[in-house]
Amino acid sequence: MTDTMVVELALQAMTISAKLAAPVLLTALGVGFVISLFQSVTQIQEATLSFVPKAIAIGLVLLLTGNWMLREMMTFTEQLYAKIPQLLA
Repeated sequence: MTDTMVVELALQAMTISAKLAAPVLLTALGVGFVISLFQSVTQIQEATLSFVPKAIAIGLVLLLTGNWMLREMMTFTEQLYAKIPQLLA
């Protein structure tokens, strides 16, 4: 196993991690921004107000993108398993 293979695998792992985390993180960011904008406009300063909408939105995003996430992760894992003979040589 050469150092270029290690760097390539690490880059692929970080890329797939970012792709899989992006929908959830962007949803939480968007919902959090909307809730804090609402709180600042209405002068309601309740810390727990943003939890329920974020949890619902993230649940919906996971329902909508979960199949895609699973396929991406399975593809990456299959490619990684296919590379094992090359890595050991």
